[in-house]
Amino acid sequence: MQIAARFTVAVHTLIAVKQFEGRYKTTSEFLAASVGVNPVIIRKTLSSLKAAGLVEVKAGSGGAHVARDLSDITLYDVYKAMDCLPNGLFDFHANPNRNCPVGRNIHAVLDGRLAAAQRAMEEELRSVTLADIDCDMNAAIQRS
Repeated sequence: MQIAARFTVAVHTLIAVKQFEGRYKTTSEFLAASVGVNPVIIRKTLSSLKAAGLVEVKAGSGGAHVARDLSDITLYDVYKAMDCLPNGLFDFHANPNRNCPVGRNIHAVLDGRLAAAQRAMEEELRSVTLADIDCDMNAAIQRS
C-alpha cells in the first residue's frame, strides 16, 4: 500500500518550478526532464495542482509558477490536490467471511487503528511546508 507516485511527482514539480523560477521557462517538457517522466504526466500533474490553486500555468510555452508562498503550502495540500488515496491509506478488503470468527471481527479490531495511522500520516504531512522542502533542497544543492 503505497501513496501513488503522483504525490512525489507533484512535490518534485512544485520545487522545480520554484527553484528554476526566473532562470528558465518551466514548461512541461522542462519539468519532465527534471522529474524523469513523460511531459504528459507533468501536464496532468500541473492540471491537478492548478485546480487546487497551487500553481498558475500560462498556455503555450509560458511555463508554470507557484501560486502561493511556499510557506502557505503543506505536503498535505499537495497530497489532497493529487487525490492520491481517495479511499484512504489502507484499502481494507470489503468482504471478510462473516462465518469465520476472525473475518467477523477483523473490522472491529483493526479499523480504529488504521484510521489512527491515517490521521497520524496526514498530521505529519500538514506539519511540513514546501518552504521546508525548498530550504532542504537548497542545502542539498549546496552540498552536491
